[in-house]
Amino acid sequence: MTDFSIQRLPFDRKEIDAWAHADDRHTNWPVVYLIDGSRKLYVGETTRAQKRMRQHLDGPKGSAGLDRVRVLIDHTFNKSVCLDLESHLIRWFSGDGQYTVLNGNDGLTDAQYYERDLYRESFHDVFEALRAEGLFSRSIPQIENTDLFKLSPFKALTDDQAIAVGDIVEGLLEDLARPDERSTLVIQGDPGTGKTIVAIFLMKLLADIRDHADVDGVEPDSMFAEFFVPENRAALRDLRMALVIPQQSLRESVQRVFRKTPKLDPSMVLTAFQVGESDTDFDIVFVDETHRLNQRSNQPSGPQNKKFHDINVRLFGSDRPSLTQLDWIQARSRHQILLVDGAQSVRPHDLSPKTLSEVLDQAKDAHRYFRLTTQMRVQAGADYVEFIRSILRGEPATRPDLGDYDLKFFDNVGKMRAAIRAKDAEVGLSRMVAGYAWEWRSHPNRDPSAFDIEIDGEQMRWNKAQKDWINSPGSLEEVGSIHTVQGYDLNYAGVIIGPDIRADVSGAVFASRDDYQDKMGKLRTGSFSGGFSDDDLLVFIRNIYGVLLTRGMLGTYVYVCDPTLRERLRMLLAPR
Repeated sequence: MTDFSIQRLPFDRKEIDAWAHADDRHTNWPVVYLIDGSRKLYVGETTRAQKRMRQHLDGPKGSAGLDRVRVLIDHTFNKSVCLDLESHLIRWFSGDGQYTVLNGNDGLTDAQYYERDLYRESFHDVFEALRAEGLFSRSIPQIENTDLFKLSPFKALTDDQAIAVGDIVEGLLEDLARPDERSTLVIQGDPGTGKTIVAIFLMKLLADIRDHADVDGVEPDSMFAEFFVPENRAALRDLRMALVIPQQSLRESVQRVFRKTPKLDPSMVLTAFQVGESDTDFDIVFVDETHRLNQRSNQPSGPQNKKFHDINVRLFGSDRPSLTQLDWIQARSRHQILLVDGAQSVRPHDLSPKTLSEVLDQAKDAHRYFRLTTQMRVQAGADYVEFIRSILRGEPATRPDLGDYDLKFFDNVGKMRAAIRAKDAEVGLSRMVAGYAWEWRSHPNRDPSAFDIEIDGEQMRWNKAQKDWINSPGSLEEVGSIHTVQGYDLNYAGVIIGPDIRADVSGAVFASRDDYQDKMGKLRTGSFSGGFSDDDLLVFIRNIYGVLLTRGMLGTYVYVCDPTLRERLRMLLAPR
């Protein structure tokens, strides 16, 4: 559809002025441009290329080591096309990781416009032309499968995300202007609604507002342009932020993203222990997967038990059983933004349902509660997520219209494993995952050559890597547990529902304690110290499978070990 050209020139005033006189479109036409140098890059769009380049030369870009300009010109481009192409290129460059992207994220566009699908096809031609010049190191599918792409702050927000971000920034700026004000905001959402993305986006946006230089300008029609004013810069001048991520693997993935993102830093991504041990307070602490924060309970290691005790004594004067890691965060920060989905709690020492309920009620009463509903991960939409949770609760459920979503039921785990291998070869990022219903015999301290999972003659091992398992060598031949995939996206998930969850002849779902192998998942600890019933265990096991069955963006394949549950789920999951 398009017939674009790439014009190349030095990032130099005389060269830009000479180039401007060569064609009227260089001074008055919608274009997209790139400025790069020293492994840094800026992507922009404008209708007045010469004027915009002069502004950049007079601003921070002029002293950032950038020395080359590429201007993408097409006689069919309009403003909407350029905004969309700019957004795509920013996201692709960020996900590729070859360049540090200098852009702010004040609202990338995902608007509809005339013949958008046709234009977006042509964006792939633009990408390949730039890739041929060495600006990209990988293909689009390879980029879009990376954590750098998925966790990047350069995102086009959904409507409910954008509303939440705008309201949160407005409220925070008001609160920060009052030094004695303290607040707790809650963002609640089902799997795949982008809670982690909202936290990362907010941190980048606040840093951009803080460091904004007037000479660089903000597009007046950008989503959050209203916040880029001097009084807000003043309110954020000494802003100290942190992002707490309870899961180690996801925490390290986000640290890699922050390492590649100007104004963010890996040191901002912390554990709850690090916040509790900090010598200074934070202005804002974001908490991803707040439901995975710990109660005062038996920790996975002796040193962590001592740390829990010492932090409680240091902050509150004594080690009371009621104190949690959330209490540490609230003591160490003026404002907290908590990202919550109670149906993803998977162990007894996670925050108790009572604590989560109290936090939600307080946020609602203070009008600091935000709900995300738009499904960003699973292409089948929010109806699929609710369908999965309903069948795990043993409730009557009808398979919704899933569109092109690839939900398949398998009677043979070997065939499912082969199908996942085929999908990985086709689209990448396809893995086998399972509930923790088999002992970890192949643990490095035991017998690495042993097999952990044996079903119908098929032998498999649990994940070797504890960090970034999905991208680790050999992961396609292994089976990931809940602790390796929570918070991550897959293209296809092959889910083995183990014998830890079963159904009786009436169809009621129950937990099999003897088959559940996570020792930390069965402890009488925290709010369960007085007793941990099979019904309590069932809640956690259901939550685990609820997470596993909502990892696949393009499809989910399912195998069920318990014969009675298998027949029940076959009727519900298999297409009619």
